[in-house]
Amino acid sequence: MLKIGVVGCGTIGTEICKAIDDGSIDVELYAIYDRKKEHVSNLKSILKKTEPLVLDIVEMVKNVDLVVECASQRAVYEVVPTALHSRCDLMIMSVGALADKKLRNMVFNLAKQYDCKVYLPSGAITGLDGLKSASIAKIYSVILTTQKPPQGFAGAPYIIQNNIDLKRITSITTLFEGTASEAVKAFPANVNVAATLSLAGIGFEDTKVKIIANPALTRNVHEILVEGEFGKFITRVENAPSPTNPKTSYLAALSAISTLKKIASQVQVGT
Repeated sequence: MLKIGVVGCGTIGTEICKAIDDGSIDVELYAIYDRKKEHVSNLKSILKKTEPLVLDIVEMVKNVDLVVECASQRAVYEVVPTALHSRCDLMIMSVGALADKKLRNMVFNLAKQYDCKVYLPSGAITGLDGLKSASIAKIYSVILTTQKPPQGFAGAPYIIQNNIDLKRITSITTLFEGTASEAVKAFPANVNVAATLSLAGIGFEDTKVKIIANPALTRNVHEILVEGEFGKFITRVENAPSPTNPKTSYLAALSAISTLKKIASQVQVGT
């Protein structure tokens, strides 16, 4: 049975561990880790059937087959090279970190060098299967429009640097328009999906992103428009927040669980 190590015991990490614990995923939860000890304690207290070890990254990669990163973009810089050098497969949730070209090239090169798999779940968006299929031919444009309630952008570097008072936004307001590479740096906790789109499609510089604060919304909305030789498609998802953390889309956690199920399954469905 596949041995799993989970790095990051927040919302997504907890959902993954619960799914393994209740038998929804046929893998072994061998180890967990989080810099915040209270997160580890809280997670262990809700697991009913499994008792994972608490191991740091260096020890974890020596004992598991697959490391699941769901901590932060900053954590990716530590977790990824450590895992790949130990010939561990990886699942990365903080995909926005891969906007860093140097890191991205290192990840791809190490994975090839050590014959490792790197999995990037679709996260809080739909349509990646269509985009991957369409990318076999020529794609003309990929545009992501993200709308959230104003406070959903609190703490983003772009908001802080531009002294934007989110509480004063009372109507639909465009906060940002630019490339995906710019977007993931400006809003690192909000648009990991832009990085995933870029990797599946036409790259970080050619993928366009528009970010809108909409006080009328109670859900986070992602719309994707893709045009190419195949034709045109539009997807829209209105994400309900995670039951335990309103800042995290529930679909993001579900996509991580679905990816693990696919890895562990003998039958693969979809592109």
